[in-house]
Amino acid sequence: QVQLVESGGGLVQAGGSLKLSCAVSGRTISPYTMAWFRQASGKEREFVAAISWGRTDGKAYYADAVKGRFTISRDNAKNTMTLQMNSLKPEDAAVYYCAGGSGWGVSRPNDYAYWGQGTQVTVSS
Repeated sequence: QVQLVESGGGLVQAGGSLKLSCAVSGRTISPYTMAWFRQASGKEREFVAAISWGRTDGKAYYADAVKGRFTISRDNAKNTMTLQMNSLKPEDAAVYYCAGGSGWGVSRPNDYAYWGQGTQVTVSS
C-alpha cells in the first residue's frame, strides 16, 4: 500500500507564503500521478494541482484559482511532493490533502486511490 503524509500547514496572513510537503512511502512502484486537493468547511473537495510521478516529464496541472500563485513540484529520489503557495488569499484556507492515483485522470477526487490525513492551512485577512 501507498502511504502519504502531509506537513507544513499553519497560519499565514493574506499575501504571505506557505510550503506544504507530502512524503510518499510503503510501495516500490510509485503512483503515476500525485496531486493536492483542498476542502474548506462545508464545501466539496476541490482540485488544486497535480504532477506526473511515474513518468519523467514532470508535467503539472493547476486549477484556475491557483494558477500563477501555487507551484507543485516533485523529488522522486526523496519520495516527496511539495506545494509552494504564494500570494495567499483568505479563500485559500482549507484542509489540504495529498493524493496518489493511476494517472488516467487528474482533477477529480475519484481519480485517486491513496490519500494523506490532511494539513490545515489558515489565511487571515
